Amino acid sequence: MRHPPLAFCWALLWLLSLGLVPPAQAASVTPLESGWEYRWGDSPRLADDTPAWTRPEAGESTAWRPIAFPSNPPDRRDRQHVWFRVSLPEGAWRDPVVYIYSVDLIVEAYLDGERLYRHGSFDAEGRGRFAGWPWHMIELPEDFAGQPLYFRVFSDYTDIGLWGEVKLMERAALLGYIIEHSAVDLAISGACLLLALLAATFALIQANRRSFAATALFSLAAGTMILAETQASQLLLAAPLLWDALAATGYFTLPIAIGLLLEHWFVDTRRQLIRRIWQFHLGYLVMAIGATGLGWINLSSTFPVFDALLVVNLTLLLAIIAPRLPQLGRGQKAILATYALFGLLLLLDMAVAHGLLPWTRVPVSTGALAFTLAIAGISLVDYARTQRALKRLNQRLELEVAERTDQLQRLVTRLEVFSYTDTLTGLHNRRFFDELLEHEAAQAKRHGQALSLVMIDIDHFKHFNDDFGHEAGDTVLAGVGSCLAHHFREADVVCRLGGEEFVVLLSGADAHAAQTRVEALMARLAGTVYHYREATLGPISVSCGIASYPSHADEPRALVALADKALYAAKHGGRARTHVYA
Repeated sequence: MRHPPLAFCWALLWLLSLGLVPPAQAASVTPLESGWEYRWGDSPRLADDTPAWTRPEAGESTAWRPIAFPSNPPDRRDRQHVWFRVSLPEGAWRDPVVYIYSVDLIVEAYLDGERLYRHGSFDAEGRGRFAGWPWHMIELPEDFAGQPLYFRVFSDYTDIGLWGEVKLMERAALLGYIIEHSAVDLAISGACLLLALLAATFALIQANRRSFAATALFSLAAGTMILAETQASQLLLAAPLLWDALAATGYFTLPIAIGLLLEHWFVDTRRQLIRRIWQFHLGYLVMAIGATGLGWINLSSTFPVFDALLVVNLTLLLAIIAPRLPQLGRGQKAILATYALFGLLLLLDMAVAHGLLPWTRVPVSTGALAFTLAIAGISLVDYARTQRALKRLNQRLELEVAERTDQLQRLVTRLEVFSYTDTLTGLHNRRFFDELLEHEAAQAKRHGQALSLVMIDIDHFKHFNDDFGHEAGDTVLAGVGSCLAHHFREADVVCRLGGEEFVVLLSGADAHAAQTRVEALMARLAGTVYHYREATLGPISVSCGIASYPSHADEPRALVALADKALYAAKHGGRARTHVYA
């Protein structure tokens, strides 16, 4: 089929907008609505390869049956070939063409045995692959009046034959007709694509990204689908399969975007089920478009399956949300209302496409625009409300920050103390010891100083807990901790490692000096008792293990393990004693 130059199409559109070209309805248009006949099967060929059925003298006229419209004749069964014919009317025509809205799936047109038009490729068996659903313009010769026009159709799709409208008209009138009937859809498509761009921009720069991203996806899908399905797209680029692939991608993406939007706006309403629905449609989109792109299936075969799934899932989504209608806010009710309108228009369009309703143009684009505008508008209102709330919150926080800064400064100092202090004994804790050991080890190695480490464990401490209770055990721990803190010199550091275990780090002291101090500690503790309620706790004994740098280790950090081994030896030797690592 020949297509008019793109520049001519835009010029015609401009003239229409100025009112200089009369509308298509005023031009010479003759609908071909009666006199149609059909016959199943494919025509045999004459010697010159002309289909025999296009020659009345060679065909069997009794085999043709009348039909109201050349689509889906009765008793199809598994048949995939059908012929239609209609006698062309008389009239004064300058540049006549036959306009067909669409065909399922591929077609050839013959007049007086001569092929005038072909859409798709027919093989030797008269079969072929899906070639898209464009509108068709069949150019007629001057002497067409009164002659039968034949259509050879092949389809392995659910429908077979011509679809929508079949009209005899002037070429210029047809172009005006196409542009006129595409203008609204083109405007709505442009609006949806613009909204997609704006929503995507908001999704990149604003905190409420998910809502704007879902809005952008829906607007992009709707805008792409509407643009690809509008008849004017064929004037822009004569690539039916490409436009149908874009339309299918947009169409199959709609329930994904709808699911994402509803999941966000109705977060407390069966969110997991809504998510499963859109994830299921995402899987179908990938499989259908992927299998089509790889040539495994025809694109046309993906629509009936999707339509059935869409009916079920649109109804299910509506059923999930509708029971909560009384609890919904005005914005959510607006979303639900426009969603219901859009879903209804989709279902009506689907019913028309499958022949369940008489052919008519269903304004699906209007429903898509209404739903998109509702989502975008409510998202913007929600965003503005959130920004106002954030502004008020920031102002209140700024007032509170100044007051709390002073409090935080005092708290930081106290927390630093607490983070290194054992709350029961008041001694330094394990965290402090670990950091201090790193520092003291580095100092001892750098300056060649002695460094001793003493591990101290209270003997039979479990006895206090078992016989008198944990509070009695805490009394003993606190008392021993106080004794350790007062016994060792100020340069020595005493820490509680945990439980009944303590450690003392003696900087500049060798093993002998450390042992002398520890034995004095043990003598001091031997005469010490503590009182808990009416019970006497004690006397207290401890076991000690000592290790020193550099006499026992080349690396000061190894003193912990060595002193621990010495402590084990002291306890194994009978407790209440000191053992120096050897």
